[in-house]
Amino acid sequence: MRSLIGKQAPLFKSPAVVNGKEIVSDFSLEQFIGNKYVVFFFYPMDFTFVCPTELHAFQEKLAEFEKRNVAVIGCSVDSEYSHFAWLSMDKNHGGIKGVTYPIVADFSKTIAENFGVLASDIDYDDEGNAYSVGDPVAFRGLFLIDKKGVIRHCVINDLPLGRNVDEALRMVDALQHFEEFGEVCPANWTKGKDAMKGTSEGVADYLSKH
Repeated sequence: MRSLIGKQAPLFKSPAVVNGKEIVSDFSLEQFIGNKYVVFFFYPMDFTFVCPTELHAFQEKLAEFEKRNVAVIGCSVDSEYSHFAWLSMDKNHGGIKGVTYPIVADFSKTIAENFGVLASDIDYDDEGNAYSVGDPVAFRGLFLIDKKGVIRHCVINDLPLGRNVDEALRMVDALQHFEEFGEVCPANWTKGKDAMKGTSEGVADYLSKH
């Protein structure tokens, strides 16, 4: 699948659990366009091992995202009822109780497919019967969506590889720095460090100081 960078994020309406306890039937990214940035991340499946570490890690940094006007949203191919049950389970039993950001249900797998993170393909046998090739779950994809609904950053990890939530925050900072000052962010840039003008002179000036 071709990269979604620079393109409008695929829109959807799907059930989700919000505030850790309320099921809504028509959650959509459209509500954030013009108002908020979005970090939209996929994880493979509820009631697994690496996944709760990621969901709790995003919750622990949620205030930092909110300070930056960013909505954090999770998604997997489970149903909203599975999400609700997992959200009701204590952390010390492998649950994600205490997570308050929305978790979208992609039971049809169409959201994961449209974002290019579905870990399986559909093939057909000699009799024309469809079957899944690969795991019918989502890779660990993360998409940073700006206030116009455009995808500005994405990273997709294989199933065993957990993400770095601080890196997601760093990318938000980099995007917002560029939008505010028009300066581009060099390798390993973090908020508060020097950026540079997106010209050959700006690059030379930056490199001369570092």
